[in-house]
Amino acid sequence: MSLLSRKGIFAIAAVVDVALYARGRPVSAKALAARHHLPPRHLEPVLQALVREGILKGIRGPRGGYELARERRRISAEEVVRAAEQAEDETAQMPASPLVAAVVAPAVAEAERAFSAALARISIEDLARRAEADGAVQNTETSVDYII
Repeated sequence: MSLLSRKGIFAIAAVVDVALYARGRPVSAKALAARHHLPPRHLEPVLQALVREGILKGIRGPRGGYELARERRRISAEEVVRAAEQAEDETAQMPASPLVAAVVAPAVAEAERAFSAALARISIEDLARRAEADGAVQNTETSVDYII
């Protein structure tokens, strides 16, 4: 059982991806989606929510894309998840049950606060360093061989 939605997990992955690959130029949504095997239309609402929350900067134009809006050590995984959740539809309502209201919802809210606090201690810097150490970063540089 995962405590994070797929959207939350991919939002964290997207921000870490931007932290790793936006070296002097923005990361396009298309490149980001390709690295994570997703259609770009699935990421766009999440990326826009991350821009609205000041986590990413959106750059328009043919060479546009996304870059971090602040230092990666100053962005927590919890902030990213919170922004991604704002991009979701809140159509499902909590049942109007006395048991849910008095017992279940408060217990789940307490667990969510503990989980949120744990996520707040994880920075994008931590995750990016782990990705680099584990070799999870693809080489995007194209090398040219001039041997004749």
